[in-house]
Amino acid sequence: MTQDKKARNMHLVIRTLKAGWHDKDEVMLHAVFQLLVDFVEQEQPDKHIDWSHDDDHQQAWKEIRALYRWWTTTRPSRRSPLDDKKIAVPPLRFEKIAGTTLSRLVTPDKKKYAAYYRALKQDMRLEQKWREEDRRNLHRLVEIREFLWI
Repeated sequence: MTQDKKARNMHLVIRTLKAGWHDKDEVMLHAVFQLLVDFVEQEQPDKHIDWSHDDDHQQAWKEIRALYRWWTTTRPSRRSPLDDKKIAVPPLRFEKIAGTTLSRLVTPDKKKYAAYYRALKQDMRLEQKWREEDRRNLHRLVEIREFLWI
């Protein structure tokens, strides 16, 4: 098989996404970091590149290792307050709207489920913080992409 045919048959397996639908912004993030993981784990650049060659290489290698650790260790350890199994989750209840075939969601008792609503609020703040962290680290990876070769 020629080099050209091999290039056309390249597939990227994204191991961090479960089967099913994912929005493209999420696919992009996971795909780019899968490339980094494949580079570090499969191409083993620490064995083939002199990362002490100059300051640029030293900084790039430091960044590659930091981003790899963040993606493989730090990011997967994120936990939402909603993951707490001790928090009672309000049931989804609907009531018929008189004179129609429609139903509306019944608002659960905010006092009875106060812990859930506090966790939900905290979860929304964390999600925003995590989105920003993902964006920053994706940008960092793009900045060093020219060093991802052997």
